[in-house]
Amino acid sequence: MKSIEKLRNSKPVILPSMLMCDFTNIKQECDRLADAGAQAIHLDVMDGVFVPNMTYGIPIVEAFRKSTDMFLDVHLMIEKPESYIKQFADAGSDLLTIHVEATADPIGCIDLIHECDVAAGIAVNPNTDLEQIKRIAEKCELVLIMSVHAGFGGQSFIDEAIPRLKQMRELSDRYLLEVDGGVNKQTISRCADVGVDMFVVGSAIFNEEDYGSAISQLAILTETENKNA
Repeated sequence: MKSIEKLRNSKPVILPSMLMCDFTNIKQECDRLADAGAQAIHLDVMDGVFVPNMTYGIPIVEAFRKSTDMFLDVHLMIEKPESYIKQFADAGSDLLTIHVEATADPIGCIDLIHECDVAAGIAVNPNTDLEQIKRIAEKCELVLIMSVHAGFGGQSFIDEAIPRLKQMRELSDRYLLEVDGGVNKQTISRCADVGVDMFVVGSAIFNEEDYGSAISQLAILTETENKNA
């Protein structure tokens, strides 16, 4: 499983959400982010069925893999992800995260991801009871708590995500804890304070001219909060 231990040893990790990048210049965007200090990037795959939006699929993941050596954190917001896990693994994903709400057999999906020698994550939407993922989380390298409703970028952070993140952190330190949605300079410290390891960030990076400065400022906010906690 490529680099997952490296990420564990490099916390906190700021993951640019590539949904907001310039898709006409994937290689250039990846190079800029790598030069800015990004260790990993986050790819949102949406099917227009599980969520009310469509983004991209296997060919785009392959394009990112060919464009960068950075860790590819691939978030599958798709129905019946078990039908596509091997294809996304073969496309170059380093981590595949599936939604507990999207499959009748989430543990089977996690097992299948591991059989492909890829790290596995379980994601949960804001309105889903955390009890649905607690048993599954023990088998995963990552737990993703959505802090917006899955499907669109640019949404505002849902405050109720904070106690949910805290609950999953207190349950175990075994997995990396990730937050996705509305993460910016105003919200990232609160997430860090409850033990988040990985922060998916979109507009707070891509709306800035200097990616390096944006990532550095976000990382400083998480470190300051962790030191004061």
